[in-house]
Amino acid sequence: MNLSCQKHLFSLEEGTHYINCATMAPNLKSVEEAGIQGILRKSQPQYITSQSFFESVEPVKEAYSTLINCPEPERIVILPSSSYGMAIVAKNLYRKPNLQAGQEIIMVSEEFPSDVYAWEEVCADKGLIMKVVPPPEGLENRGKIWNERLLEAITANTCLVVVSPTHWADGTLFDTEIIGKQCRSVGALLVLDGTQSIGAMPFDVQKVQPDAIINPGYKWLLGPYSAGVAYFGAYFDEGTPLERNWINRVGSEDFKSLMNYQTQYRSKSDRYNMGEKSNFILNPMLAAALIQINTWGVDSINQYCDELLKEPLKLLQEKGYWVDEKPYRSNHLVGIRIPPKADYLTIQKALQERKVFVSFRGEAIRLAPHVYNDANDIDVLMDGLLKGI
Repeated sequence: MNLSCQKHLFSLEEGTHYINCATMAPNLKSVEEAGIQGILRKSQPQYITSQSFFESVEPVKEAYSTLINCPEPERIVILPSSSYGMAIVAKNLYRKPNLQAGQEIIMVSEEFPSDVYAWEEVCADKGLIMKVVPPPEGLENRGKIWNERLLEAITANTCLVVVSPTHWADGTLFDTEIIGKQCRSVGALLVLDGTQSIGAMPFDVQKVQPDAIINPGYKWLLGPYSAGVAYFGAYFDEGTPLERNWINRVGSEDFKSLMNYQTQYRSKSDRYNMGEKSNFILNPMLAAALIQINTWGVDSINQYCDELLKEPLKLLQEKGYWVDEKPYRSNHLVGIRIPPKADYLTIQKALQERKVFVSFRGEAIRLAPHVYNDANDIDVLMDGLLKGI
């Protein structure tokens, strides 16, 4: 499917140029409407039945399963944040066979804080070591060398690898399929932070075979804040959830028998759902967003972003900006670095004056377009970037 600009489906203010989906996505109009209808539904609680508590979750699980090519929707759970999902992984690391002090948790440098803080307690408790893989000092072949370093760091002493397919700060791509093979060869768990990749670039859980994917919904999934999803593989089937809530237990749909307390959890990953997973406002919003993404097709979204930035990025390189080469950078999130003698503050001011919204992360200017952006947005962006130098 060849996409044209889809700005008409979003609620974006005219005259602004929002190229910043990596920070937060704007609402689709369909997502807005689903939220409004959810609020109105909650205003009439007499029509919310015991079955409603389960029905609100299923469309989210089905749509996300389709998005990642997962044949088992029961492996998809509802969670509020990436930190919640990572905490589930940390809580269950003790179950890994032959886990012992001195083994390493591998991640790349400048990872998002929630992917780092999650391991502090388990490292202190089990004597594990967090090993951070840095990028090369120079910019030449940066993504290629960083990928090679990450693979070399995964050894028989690795118990867990935590990586984002797309680095949140600069868009560096990490080859998760090859990383997955390396993890399996040494018996390490692989956990992916899908926040900045899934929904905007193709992903196949059956090819990569991660043990878990943690995926907040308010960025590239185009959903609301505090509503996210996760995938948990077979390693977690008998694990320990963060919460001991009622709805994750066998028989919880039978409200009249809830006082017959159960020790058994629902099948596969259902034990890991957050409390109040049945959110009658946020779940319909997230489901509407996921359904729209699947309707467009992730391949089409990815291609659209590629076409939007392809020629502008070439021009920026000619003018002295640094951009990593494919296949080591994503199409939807690109970190560019300013020419040596340019000034960040001057560039920021030029973009602000033109109402261009991007992010400055570390040494990179992060460009994150989506299908609501058009050539005019990119033209105004380029004008600011070039005038700023």
